[in-house]
Amino acid sequence: MPKLALSLLILAMVTGTPEARSGQRRAGPSPRRGTLRRSLLNPASLKDRAPEVFRAKFTTTQGDFVVEVRRAWAPLGADRFYNLVKYGFYTDTRFFRVLPGFVAQFGLSGNPAINRAWSRAPIEDDPVRQSNRRGTVTFATAGPNTRTTQVFINLADNARLDAMGFAPFGQVIEGMDVVDRLYSGYGEGAPQGNGPDQSLIESQGRSYLDKNFPRLDTIRQAVIVSAAIRPTTRRPARQTAAPKKPS
Repeated sequence: MPKLALSLLILAMVTGTPEARSGQRRAGPSPRRGTLRRSLLNPASLKDRAPEVFRAKFTTTQGDFVVEVRRAWAPLGADRFYNLVKYGFYTDTRFFRVLPGFVAQFGLSGNPAINRAWSRAPIEDDPVRQSNRRGTVTFATAGPNTRTTQVFINLADNARLDAMGFAPFGQVIEGMDVVDRLYSGYGEGAPQGNGPDQSLIESQGRSYLDKNFPRLDTIRQAVIVSAAIRPTTRRPARQTAAPKKPS
């Protein structure tokens, strides 16, 4: 079964269910813009190991939120996310699938060439060590060992996703109210709904979204803001779970 068809089948099964502070240091300098573009077209070159605990700040059209990533939760996912943020993949991307009470999903580039490159660079699955609580952040998939760039933020406790292999690697620790305000008026994506078609985002990029879905919220910038000197002991707040990657 083609990857897109498989992802849509999985998505249908899931959505059909009711459902810089103390102890931190600044991360190293970000790469220059030209280097960023060249690197994003060559996923095999982005192999940095993530710190054991780090934070990423997302500046969006609704405000800012901060994700704290713990490598022990999902090492492969944490490393991939670290590289994507560090090298600017998520900057100027859209929240193309926001389903209240379920998930807010993003992670397709506005540049089709970059999408093509990363579609050929999946990572293996991590064991699920944390539940998909509200506020946790998890890679979407199209089946086993297919994680690439798409992630979702759980808008509710989606523990049913745990058994499906979705492994959270971090959680929103600041700005969950911002995430809750993301525009959701377009609903589920095509062909199940009237929202953005992921295959067209991948092939046409930003022009497709700007023309047909102008109200989608945007990630204006995503950057690594700190690496913790030592892991904190705080447990994730009781929250909700999220879905697989529709891509």
